[in-house]
This record gives sequence, C-alpha cells and structure tokens, in this order.
Amino acid sequence: MQAMFWIAVGAMCLATGFSMAQKPQPCQAPPLYTGEVTVGTQNEQLWAVGKYAYDAFNQRIHLGEMGTFNNASFTYNALMLFQEGVMYEIYHHNKTCVKKALQSDFHPMEVPKGAGFLNQVVLGTSSSSGPGLLVNNWWGDMPDKQGNYMVSFTEFGCLPVSTLSKTKNMGWVSVSYYNNVLGVEDPDVFIPPPFCKDAKLEANEDGKVTDFFSLFH
Repeated sequence: MQAMFWIAVGAMCLATGFSMAQKPQPCQAPPLYTGEVTVGTQNEQLWAVGKYAYDAFNQRIHLGEMGTFNNASFTYNALMLFQEGVMYEIYHHNKTCVKKALQSDFHPMEVPKGAGFLNQVVLGTSSSSGPGLLVNNWWGDMPDKQGNYMVSFTEFGCLPVSTLSKTKNMGWVSVSYYNNVLGVEDPDVFIPPPFCKDAKLEANEDGKVTDFFSLFH
C-alpha cells in the first residue's frame, strides 16, 4: 500500500510538472473556415442557430441566423466587409438590402488579448485516444468592464468551442461553435447579391464591433 501511495504521488508530481511546462498560450484561429453556431441568453430573450463564414485574409465575415427574439421569430443575414467599412443586412425573401457603416477594425477569431488561462479539460473521455477533445478555457473582463467572459478553444488547431459572456441587458450569453470546416467552399458568400448594388449607405449607431464574439449577440 505504501509503495502504491508513493507511485501515485510521483505520478501526480510528474503530471503537474508536465502541465506547468506545457501551459497553453493564447492562439488565433485559422484564417479561413466555416462553421455553425447556437446562441442563447440567460433571460431567454434570444435564441438562435446559424452558420458563418470567416475570412481573416480579406477581413470578411458572413453570418446567417434564424431564431426568436422577445418571442418573435426572425431571420438575420449579414455580410461584414471590414476593409470597406461596410455591413450589408440582406433579406433574400423580398430581395432588399440595407447598407450600413461598419465603424470598427477587424477583430480576428482568437483568445482575446489580456485573457487569463483558466484550465485545460477533455470533452468526452481521456481513457483512450480518439473519443476526447482537448480544450483550453480562458477568462477575462469585457471591454466595457461591465461583465466577464469565458472562451474555449481546442488545444490543437485553435478552433472555437464556446463563449460565455455577461451582458447588462440579457445576463449571460452562451454561444456554441461546431461543425467547423477549414476553407470556404463557396466564396460567393462574401459578395453582396445583385439587389444590394443600389443600396444607400446609412449611419449605424451600432456599427462598432468590440471583438469577434460580439458579432453573435
């Protein structure tokens, strides 16, 4: 029994030493990929599912969501072209388009600057190779200092898994990212449809994007 105890202690020390030596570093997601999201709020005001396409090379993001807001159904389709400083709200059902100023620099999908490392966990099981996903959790303060956030990225590949952020009006906002695929199969998602050609540029009081995650809520 005593031998088993010292073996266990030795294993724990070895694991701790390995963990400290391999402490994860903040990372940035791949520059070109697509994925899907689910968004929900603590006060049940908002629930949505959607797809997005991300192009860090040309600073473009396409987001399409459908869900409910204040018990009313909605469909939202937005194209954000940061190099041009323009955002298009696209309504395919009646072929209309709203063009707004995008008053923000491009924020890549990454562990936010200043985030603190929280822990490393396995989603699934670590009993054997394959069934588990190694994930790093980070936390910090929101840019407006009115709440906190936690973000999770995969250890390998630095792909987003989830974000949890506290907001003033909705409480905690949860976003889950899944079905990520490297590359963009249809680059036309970053091109405004023909009916947007004559859209007039409108002022946009909400045109500032504080970070990548704020796009989803």
